[in-house]
Amino acid sequence: QVQLVESGGGLVQAGGSLRLSCAASERPSSSYAMAWFRQAPGQEREFVAAINWNGDITRYGVSVKGRFTISRDNTQNTVNLQMNKMQPEDTAVYYCAAGSVFSVGRRWYDYWGQGTQVTVSS
Repeated sequence: QVQLVESGGGLVQAGGSLRLSCAASERPSSSYAMAWFRQAPGQEREFVAAINWNGDITRYGVSVKGRFTISRDNTQNTVNLQMNKMQPEDTAVYYCAAGSVFSVGRRWYDYWGQGTQVTVSS
């Protein structure tokens, strides 16, 4: 059972940056694909970014491509999401996820964190 804990959420002004981190409790986290999803009030959980087990393949949602960067450090069991040029529509609860299949679909991810709130003010 992998436990995931997100950190780094908060309030930022439009145009600003935040960096989210996700720590995995179990080794080896390198066997899992990792991803970030987000969910705004009243909306479906949306794919943000994914990274494969060794970090050489990444995928991004259309709305964040070119602004967000996902990375991982398997020696530290962490995955990060650098968010730049943030906009009010990025406001959501952000979830870290781990799964054995590299995918943009949430159904492929078996383990989820509790989420961290990100709010972007205009």
